Amino acid sequence: MTTRIIASGKRKRAVARAVLNEGSGEIRINNRDYKTLQMFNRLKIEEPLRIAEHILGKLNFDVIISVKGGGERGQVEAARIALAKCIINLSKSEELEKAFLAYDRNLLVADVRRKETYKPGDSKARRKRQKSYR
Repeated sequence: MTTRIIASGKRKRAVARAVLNEGSGEIRINNRDYKTLQMFNRLKIEEPLRIAEHILGKLNFDVIISVKGGGERGQVEAARIALAKCIINLSKSEELEKAFLAYDRNLLVADVRRKETYKPGDSKARRKRQKSYR
């Protein structure tokens, strides 16, 4: 029986869905190899992989991540959360989970902050316009 694990991650308006299967270690985000991403985005995706490799040893699985909504950075953060959750579900390792949380809590816990809505009769969310009577 082959292993198949599905996990999701969210960041701002981006939602990622990761499907983990047995394989050779290939990771694709929206049908593109993650190594084709910009350097900082690629490093963000590699963080959970490097931590898992340090604790579990050789990783032998393929992950296909599909991300919708949000901007480029939000999508990368959502994909990163989904990937970390998949690895945790596969290994069921307490040590790995603690290592993820110690490194960066946002690897497993989604950041729930959202954009504040505009207020009625104003063009911005918070500070009101100044008025001058001169």
